[in-house]
Amino acid sequence: MSTRIIRIAELATTPKKAGILPVSPATIWRWVRDGKFPKPLKLGPCVTGWHTYEVDAFIAARTINN
Repeated sequence: MSTRIIRIAELATTPKKAGILPVSPATIWRWVRDGKFPKPLKLGPCVTGWHTYEVDAFIAARTINN
């Protein structure tokens, strides 16, 4: 299990950069609010992040195996 922390800039896709997920930062925050995405860790007053294993589990749960 990885204990690395991933921030929103690496996680979300923007017009200038592809992220791990093909959705915008606003979509990720909406998913968090709606309970569809893991809650982030508060690392500081303006810094949040997610454990990579939680993001990996989120992706794996939505991956269709053919």
